[in-house]
Amino acid sequence: MATRGRIAAARTTPLTPDSPLTAFPGVGDAMAARLAQLGLQVAEDLLFHLPNRYEDRTRLWTIGSLTPGIRAQLVGRVERADLKFGRRRSLLVSLTDGTGRLGMRLFHFSRAQQRQFVSGQWVRVFGDVRPGPTGLEMAHPEYKLVPGPEDESVTEDALTPLYPLTQGVTQGRLRAMIARAMDHLLTQVDDPLLGESFAGLPLPALHEAITVLHRPPVGSDVNLLASGYHPAQRRLALEELLAHRLSLSDLKRRAREQLRATPLRLDRAVLQPLLDGLGFTLTGAQQRVVGEIADDLAREGPMMRLVQGDVGAGKTVIAAAALLAAVRAGHQAALMAPTELLAEQHAVTLQGWLAPLGVEVLLLSGARKAQERRQIEARLESGDALLAVGTHALFQRSVQLPKLALVVVDEQHRFGVHQRLALLDKGADRYPHQLVMTATPIPRTLAMRAYADLDTSVLDELPPGRTPVATIVLDQQRRDAVIERVAAACQRGRQAYWVCTLVEISDQLDAEAAEAAAERLRADCPQLRIGLVHGRMKPADKQRVMAEFKAGGIDLLVATTVIEVGVDVPNASLMIIENAERLGLAQLHQLRGRVGRGSESSHCVLMYQGPLSQLAKSRLAVMRETTDGFRIAERDLELRGPGEVMGTRQTGEVGLRIADMVRDADLLDAAEAIAVGLGERSDDVRRVLSQRWVAGAERFARA
Repeated sequence: MATRGRIAAARTTPLTPDSPLTAFPGVGDAMAARLAQLGLQVAEDLLFHLPNRYEDRTRLWTIGSLTPGIRAQLVGRVERADLKFGRRRSLLVSLTDGTGRLGMRLFHFSRAQQRQFVSGQWVRVFGDVRPGPTGLEMAHPEYKLVPGPEDESVTEDALTPLYPLTQGVTQGRLRAMIARAMDHLLTQVDDPLLGESFAGLPLPALHEAITVLHRPPVGSDVNLLASGYHPAQRRLALEELLAHRLSLSDLKRRAREQLRATPLRLDRAVLQPLLDGLGFTLTGAQQRVVGEIADDLAREGPMMRLVQGDVGAGKTVIAAAALLAAVRAGHQAALMAPTELLAEQHAVTLQGWLAPLGVEVLLLSGARKAQERRQIEARLESGDALLAVGTHALFQRSVQLPKLALVVVDEQHRFGVHQRLALLDKGADRYPHQLVMTATPIPRTLAMRAYADLDTSVLDELPPGRTPVATIVLDQQRRDAVIERVAAACQRGRQAYWVCTLVEISDQLDAEAAEAAAERLRADCPQLRIGLVHGRMKPADKQRVMAEFKAGGIDLLVATTVIEVGVDVPNASLMIIENAERLGLAQLHQLRGRVGRGSESSHCVLMYQGPLSQLAKSRLAVMRETTDGFRIAERDLELRGPGEVMGTRQTGEVGLRIADMVRDADLLDAAEAIAVGLGERSDDVRRVLSQRWVAGAERFARA
């Protein structure tokens, strides 16, 4: 009786945009929980749960006009229905409409269904057309018995939407709920942009856009809808992008107003001793970025700055300057790197620069022995040690940094946002400044999405003496010729990298393992001194090999992608990358950046195992055409999409439901123009749009 009462109340209670979904007939707590998995919490959410594709049931096809591969609706008369026995038992119903014959094949059917298909019965069917043993047929189409070919219920008056689903929720249930929401709520939904010009774009009003997307009229361009470029889709995509623009700006402003950091001085007195010991002069870009960081650190609000720079642009010395400012003020600072090799390289580099200034650098990584870790953690907890460099080990609970004033995160996109938050939360009563660095150039569209809450600095100038790297793409079959070239270069006094994608031989992949490659190269080139480094080696062994390579004691270093970042050997002028088709553009660009660091002309050879997919061909072509990291990042975005480029499942950035950062990149400027033009209305518009499109972003505004 209680359930009946609830359903009866749902039928009589007027719907509002904020009505819970249990206000809909037949929706109880269990169904509401399933719908919540689709992001549907209240009635208005249904209006913005858009179809991911459409079916055209607004027309009838004749059997004679069908071709394999199309999805069609037709009405036919049953000629006969026969049981067929082969690998699987099936019921084959032969239909005709006077223009041809079509088979309707059912593999799962009851005796009652079989009796329905008597000769002369008219049937409406909808499904995919495919070739069959005796002609065209449909396997398990949707079907309905109808009185005749002229029945008015046969065709629909709009395209049929197909919505994203979850287990336990059917298309029929979702369509019925959305139809009810459309009928009762459409005029109640607030359109905060009513009257806006949309920066000159010819886009419809909100109510019109929602109607078109849920009920596309007869004649609508299905291909345009499928592409995402329909004006109705663009209208909602623009609104979503504007919502994120306004919300992130507001969160950034509020975070800086509410959070308090420790002001730090990065003036000439702090910086000059570091500069005097470097042995090189900062580029103009480096000087500019150091100045921007100095201004940030001097404020009571926390610095939130992203430093982008192409491979070799000199980000580490920027980090060193910021870290020194914290330590000189008697506070703690931490630098977090994604791999042990990179953390070790940073520790060695920083030690070389800062030790002469009396600054101790502690390295904390997962490879440390338990006793060493406990000793380091004890010194950090007591405040005796001020500067820590490490991997993910830094943000484990056992690590306490009570005087933490600055966090530097290198290659941020490799860390999940929760990991970064865990390190930031180690600050005591004050929030630490944060400096995020990446050598993976981020396309403007992704930077606006993933890092809109950070100020951005770009190192757009390479240190003098860097030479462009010529890139060659070769088939794996030319491996012997490549080996000869490597041997000749090394005998002339140059050094080279040979990069493999695996550490051990795998039955699933045919990429050659580094260990096997090293053995083969030693056999082919006995005159060369060949070293090996990979991620499974002990840290001390990796450091020993890298130090020997940098000192010139190794001619050819065979390595996995562990040398992707953090390795600087100016004399290395040749790199061979095996199975290059297996790697993404960003990784290939990072690897190539290990050469070209000296004055000698440098080369990178990308060897591939054919045949290549179209995507692999496109990636390798990009690498051959340009060494511009930002151009490569844009092409990577175009080829693979934002999710793969940034690893968005790991970044914790706010997801987009309708807009696409590649397809709708041109709308970013329109969203910016609208945001600037809103003036005093911006708070009201942000409040409506944030509720509609942005949920749970406050926590991530800090990371």
